[in-house]
Amino acid sequence: MLRKQYLFLFLFLTVFWFYPRKAYAMHIMEGFLPVGWCIFWALLSLPLIVAGLLSIQKTIKNHPETKMLLGLSGAFAFVLSALKIPSVTGSCSHPTGVGLGAVLFGPAAMSVLGCIVLIFQAVLLAHGGLSTLGANTFSMAVAGPLVAYGVFKACRRLGAPLGLSVFLAAMLGDLFTYVTTSLQLALAFPAEIGGFMAAFGKFMGIFAITQVPLAVSEGLLSVVVFNLLVVHNRRELQELAIIPGSISSEEVRLG
Repeated sequence: MLRKQYLFLFLFLTVFWFYPRKAYAMHIMEGFLPVGWCIFWALLSLPLIVAGLLSIQKTIKNHPETKMLLGLSGAFAFVLSALKIPSVTGSCSHPTGVGLGAVLFGPAAMSVLGCIVLIFQAVLLAHGGLSTLGANTFSMAVAGPLVAYGVFKACRRLGAPLGLSVFLAAMLGDLFTYVTTSLQLALAFPAEIGGFMAAFGKFMGIFAITQVPLAVSEGLLSVVVFNLLVVHNRRELQELAIIPGSISSEEVRLG
């Protein structure tokens, strides 16, 4: 139990060590989107957040011992998504950390955790904003976890190793978050020449160079953390039906 608490505390406090003092705006910043689009993305995110609240309530009721894992998932997303890394294109990128939580608790629960993370970042760290909370929630806490969860389930059905399934889920969930953000920006600010498609290609190009290696790194880190959970939180993972009772930590590793 003590090891679990240390792991949770380490992930939560890491952000304050590595977080750069200058804030870069990879989350869509406050006041950047037109009001209509802010409302649209907020309304689009709302149903899954409501479903997520019900999902979390059910999970805690049926498996109260997983509360620590739930907190760990939120802390992991908070730490990774707060690390701003300047891009060679002049923008900034960051990991998202939502893939791990989506694998453990599903996309609905991760939409709630991701929204909470984004609120704290907007209020305390000046990342993103409250007016753009709906858009940022949809890209990082709805679209990303949905893809991560779908990839993980598809990989497991196809018989892929558990470690590879976690890696692909976290990596592709990260990448799709940026695809969604590019889509949101292109819809709000279509190019004068070429319209939506031209703007979408431009925004994708801004983030892609930096985001691909970041997504790979997030996938690898997610496997490392998942492997630790297999060792120290085996019973909770079995209760959530993530791993069978016979699995060993060796089976989680990539390759």
